[in-house]
Amino acid sequence: MSRLRIVVDRVSDWRAFYPSDDVISAHDFLSELSHDSSVPTARADQDAPQPATHVINLCGGLDYLGIGYYVSLLAQARGQKALPSVETLNQLSRKSLIDMELGSIRVLLEELTRKSALPAPQTVPHETGKHAHLDLLLTFGESDDPALARLGRKLFERLPCPLLEVRLEVRGERWTLRRVRPQSLSHLAETDEDRFAQALNRHSRKVWRTPKARRHYRFDLAMLVDPNEALPPSNRTALKHFIREGRRLGIDVSLITKRDEGRLAEFDGLFIRETTSLDHHTYRMAKRAEHEGLVVIDDSQSILRCTNKVFLHELLKARGLSAPQGRLIHRGELRQLAERGQHMRYPLVMKVPDGAFSRGIVKIDGPETLVREAERLFHDSALLLLQEWLPTEFDWRIGVLDGKVLFASRYYMARGHWQIYDHSGARTRSGGFATVDPSDVPPAVIKAALKATRLIGDGLYGVDLKQLEDRVVVIEVNDNPNLDAGVEDVVLGRELYHRVMQVFLERMQARRQPVLG
Repeated sequence: MSRLRIVVDRVSDWRAFYPSDDVISAHDFLSELSHDSSVPTARADQDAPQPATHVINLCGGLDYLGIGYYVSLLAQARGQKALPSVETLNQLSRKSLIDMELGSIRVLLEELTRKSALPAPQTVPHETGKHAHLDLLLTFGESDDPALARLGRKLFERLPCPLLEVRLEVRGERWTLRRVRPQSLSHLAETDEDRFAQALNRHSRKVWRTPKARRHYRFDLAMLVDPNEALPPSNRTALKHFIREGRRLGIDVSLITKRDEGRLAEFDGLFIRETTSLDHHTYRMAKRAEHEGLVVIDDSQSILRCTNKVFLHELLKARGLSAPQGRLIHRGELRQLAERGQHMRYPLVMKVPDGAFSRGIVKIDGPETLVREAERLFHDSALLLLQEWLPTEFDWRIGVLDGKVLFASRYYMARGHWQIYDHSGARTRSGGFATVDPSDVPPAVIKAALKATRLIGDGLYGVDLKQLEDRVVVIEVNDNPNLDAGVEDVVLGRELYHRVMQVFLERMQARRQPVLG
């Protein structure tokens, strides 16, 4: 379990709040860092105090080389996660960097004005010679005005800081973001103290844990899920197994959603169990977690390489892996497609680059269908992938984690359909499955799967392959493969979840190696 420190200018600044052993003055915190030269040994007492790994900096003097700045700087130098980070403080100190980071806020302000969350600019009274303005205090991204909650979350996502003072100003006929600056706890008005305490409690439940609970867990892992996703990568039972196995290894696994993006710095790792996409919060959160130094699966590079079928098609072809024969077509070819289609061999399969769960994949049985479906799919993508149709009773799915086979399943086509998932009706139907011991899988299938994942990275992947007599074809590599209770865990059972958590444990341990010297 990672330990939290709340750093204030003076301990007396915390007098208004519930007592906590996590609170420390800036002077004592900096002295603790400079004097702590102890090196852990194999015989260290497990109950001995462990150095903090998460620091909430509520000090003043956050400008460059001020006391508060040094709190975040030295914390990060020791491998601790500081909120705000030095990078955030540097951005807050330069308006040009703030403007670059918050370029999208203008659109949000216009939307809030249309929805009357902000008063119309013309109706805001102001003194002669001064611009009308509105001041907000954000506590961990939370505003006291529910209508501005989305604005607060967006600002906290871009500039994570416990206390932010924000000024919105009317310029011409619109609201603009005039000023964003950090605030210290000592300057907090009495009327805002309760709101701050509640926001802190929601932001980090670790503050109020008992010492016994702290000793039990060594690391914190965030598992990103979408409770409303129709076809999630892991069902609820599987999520419970991950949590249970993680805790057995000393990892506290917490379920988070996209609303918790601003909390990522609290954790040691991020496990994405939500369907990923490039133009999506899953990719953004992976990038942010990597920036914060977390162990991430799916990492952003894997998402980039796997979610786009065009990229995979070119990658597999360039590296000589057996893949379906095919070609890319672009929107500019649409007029010539009817003529070219007369000389193609059917049936074919047409794919949009970023489809998932058999969506965005259509069977082409002739020239007319080719033109009709291309016109439809070109509305959403400038490129399409046209491939040979390879009918099989099932697809192999080989799960690979850290370069090793995790599971092997046969996914059968939906009854009366040519794909695993059939979306043609009111309800999505899927075919059956058979999870088998990897030793029972043809060696050529295993070899092709491992070779394909080595082109992507060392994360968690699901390789889809087809076997047609002696020919083994890699269809795609999924960065976010299903790990469902009752399906992929049929052979390994609880061991499957243990292996995933063990990889996180080993990587988080490696990230937290002490700095000697």
